[in-house]
Amino acid sequence: MQLHHEFIRTAKKNGKRFAIIDRTLGRKVSYSKALIGALILMKKLKSYKEGFIGVMIPNSAGSILTILGIVLSGKVPVMINYSTGAAENCEYAQKKCGFKIIITSRALLEKIGCRLVPGMVFIEDIMDKITTKDKLKAAIQSKLPTKLLLKSIYQGEPDDDVVILFTSGSEKDPKAVQLTHKNLFSNIDAILTKFKISRDDIMLGILPFFHVFGQNTNLWLPLNYGMAVVTYANPLEYDKVCQIIREEKVTIMLATPVFFSGYLRKSNPGDFETVWLAVTGADKLSEGLRKSFIEKHDLEIFEGYGTTETSPVISVNGPGENKAGSIGKPLPNLQVKITDIASGKVLSPGQEGKIEVKGDLVMKGYFDDIEETSLRIEDGWYDTGDMGIMDEEGFLWHRGRLKRFVKIGGEMVSLVRIESELDDLIPDEVDYCVVEVPDSLKGARIVVAITKAIDTDDVLRKLTKRLPNISLPRQFVLLNDLPKMGSGKVDFRTATDIVRDKLNKNNNRKSEGEK
Repeated sequence: MQLHHEFIRTAKKNGKRFAIIDRTLGRKVSYSKALIGALILMKKLKSYKEGFIGVMIPNSAGSILTILGIVLSGKVPVMINYSTGAAENCEYAQKKCGFKIIITSRALLEKIGCRLVPGMVFIEDIMDKITTKDKLKAAIQSKLPTKLLLKSIYQGEPDDDVVILFTSGSEKDPKAVQLTHKNLFSNIDAILTKFKISRDDIMLGILPFFHVFGQNTNLWLPLNYGMAVVTYANPLEYDKVCQIIREEKVTIMLATPVFFSGYLRKSNPGDFETVWLAVTGADKLSEGLRKSFIEKHDLEIFEGYGTTETSPVISVNGPGENKAGSIGKPLPNLQVKITDIASGKVLSPGQEGKIEVKGDLVMKGYFDDIEETSLRIEDGWYDTGDMGIMDEEGFLWHRGRLKRFVKIGGEMVSLVRIESELDDLIPDEVDYCVVEVPDSLKGARIVVAITKAIDTDDVLRKLTKRLPNISLPRQFVLLNDLPKMGSGKVDFRTATDIVRDKLNKNNNRKSEGEK
């Protein structure tokens, strides 16, 4: 099943229904108008000879129609993260995937202070060049019978790339993930099977499309199913997003824990009255945030789990099938196994090991990186690099990234486990993360990076009752801010670099003082 074909079928059946409610520009776009807009952009974008076209536009009707137009023209959108280092991310993507053209917005560049990058084309200029003749041709084409209309656009195959997305780069350089029509469609189908979603539901669309969570659930899922998606460019304007949810009577909201935390602080009772499904992913949902939403809004947030490489959803909790603290049961059309990190042996329920996944949701591979692809996919099984447990009832429990385990004195210590214990001991308004730095004696030393001074002696006293001595942090380092990715996830690589730099400077000062 090709996603752009399914969009056309959906648009033809739901012409008068709203497809996009753009709260940034104050526009409402019906399915029939969305189809015409996508066909216009398809014609405009066909003139570019490259197979890849970069996209760097915030969530809006314009970004959705641009992505649709690219796919309809037989090309592949390469989604670029503009939340941090936008210009550098553009150049990285161009070099990695070998293309030049990037469709972006002047308004965005001005807002984020991004310099011009060679190859940038502005969506404002493309729109200005659309003539009445272009609109009439697209309108006539959109009225063709569905079969004829489908024949008039790029056909493609289910195994063709539909988008290139980059991994977060929180641990190493981002990798370019090739997701196909089959990958995303299988995941969408499983999500719709899991939840009783209706075409009358209204989806909040604030997750950026350069993130796989947003690309799937805020774009392709609603537009392939006939739902309305409410877009807003900045998910960090917490009070505004709460207002939008209330005014547009949103029924489904998907967000990261960082976003949910902001909405909790800025919301008023009744803001989420129409929401029946709230799902979080991309990072751990704290028990405090979950309980606070129930207390303030009588709304349960369901935690899920996924990766860019799996389109993304692997498992998720939901109404009637929820275990707080777990990451839910695997979706119905995929396989999950827990394997021993040393032997690869499949482990029994309750035993901790690597999470591996198999199914149509697993990516085609990393673009131009056969070696890394072969390391992560074997016999169709994708190694997530995450540690977890499958319990007797089939619920998955996430135990953290394998790369967030460190060897100290010959023992494997989980940094995520330390963070989970600190959750109960550090105030909610204080950001922190646990990192490891080199230690000449034990190989590694555990350090807490924290954004506010607290009584560390008291915290350590309480931690000694919860953790073995080898897992106890040896130092707390105060940072102005905790570096984060666009999704709200902690940028562990940058945080570790900052901590190491601070510690090295402190050590140098001590050495100079001793002299």
